[in-house]
Amino acid sequence: MRNASAIRLFNKFSLKVKKLFVQKILRKNFKSKEMGEEEMKMKTLMLLNMALVTLLVVLLAGCASKAPVPEKQLTMAAQSIDQAESSGAVKFAPVELKSAREKLSQAKLAITNKENLKAERLADEAMVDANLAEAKARSAKSQKIVEELKESIRVLREEMSR
Repeated sequence: MRNASAIRLFNKFSLKVKKLFVQKILRKNFKSKEMGEEEMKMKTLMLLNMALVTLLVVLLAGCASKAPVPEKQLTMAAQSIDQAESSGAVKFAPVELKSAREKLSQAKLAITNKENLKAERLADEAMVDANLAEAKARSAKSQKIVEELKESIRVLREEMSR
């Protein structure tokens, strides 16, 4: 998607550059009595090619810029894992918690390999897995409380019916 829009932008810009160079700059600066039409076209093409190469270099430099290190995502993922552990995920959702820890480790490894986009994606996945583990743990705890309350109600009903 980015490349297609960059190519369209490049094409539009190159057409405008051609028109501007030919109409304004080149006619004023390079037209002289000794310069023939053929020589003027050659100089026009040379300058136009230089302008297009410069534009291409600028576009490629913009596309090639590295993503920043996802410090915020790593911190949030680590905090989410800590919250999941404190909510009982070790006992009630060990698979999801393990997955979150592994993805966080992979994200840290990706950063050392200068793969910042991969690291960001893995950190986000680790945070989601940790949130899932926390939700499962809270749900399991709530379910346990519900079962205990149901048992208490059953015992109270038995005592009332005696």
